[in-house]
Amino acid sequence: MSLRDPNVVNPKASKRVAIVIANPAVSTTTGWPVGFWWSELTHPYYVFTEAGYAVEVFSPVGGKCEADGMSDPNDASGYSKTDLISQGFIHTPELKALVNNTKKVADIDLAVFDAIVVAGGQAPMFSFEQATDLHAKFAEFHSAGKVAAALCHGVAVLAYAKGADGELIAKGKTVTGFANCEEDFADNAVWSYGMLPRDKHVMPWRIEDRLKEIGANYVQAGLWRGFAVRDGNLITGQQNFSGEETARLVVEALGR
Repeated sequence: MSLRDPNVVNPKASKRVAIVIANPAVSTTTGWPVGFWWSELTHPYYVFTEAGYAVEVFSPVGGKCEADGMSDPNDASGYSKTDLISQGFIHTPELKALVNNTKKVADIDLAVFDAIVVAGGQAPMFSFEQATDLHAKFAEFHSAGKVAAALCHGVAVLAYAKGADGELIAKGKTVTGFANCEEDFADNAVWSYGMLPRDKHVMPWRIEDRLKEIGANYVQAGLWRGFAVRDGNLITGQQNFSGEETARLVVEALGR
């Protein structure tokens, strides 16, 4: 194997991670604008930069991205008001600029980056099916033996990413992602507030169900518990409280 082989990780070189966030979309089930989830970008970003990694932010089509409202610590709902890491990121101009001007996933150079990390939010469930460049890039990292990670609804990429053999890369792998019990919780919340009729669901399909259907070994840690799992160079995190756990498994895989 050549020293120039992009699959070789040099333990003395500074590691580089590409974080992918979703472009804005509109939910086909609720009609609401949807996007990425702040903590799923900011918490991994914090862990990686603390480890001395260089991080760049991408999205399937590039450009300005928007976060789901409830993921913003300043949102009137107060849902994420204790998320001080996201608060600091949002109020640091040079970091906020990374979200306002993302690069295209197609421009991620496998030879330059050691890992790809796909964040979630609501938008992936409505837009990742069409994100063919993301499917290919994620599979490219995985096939090259580099770290391929996704968390929460970003795990939706595993419903589409296939290896060179034409098989979905998640088949036969132990993975996690947004759990059915968490989808039930979200549905009940919007139903109780009269935001949706009870015959409609927040999401058009479910991560847990789909992963099981494609032959993955799906595992989870319970309602809203931070949890991530590694199977070889594939790393997945359960939901929005799992950004740190997911990132730490990436650091464990890559080293400092």
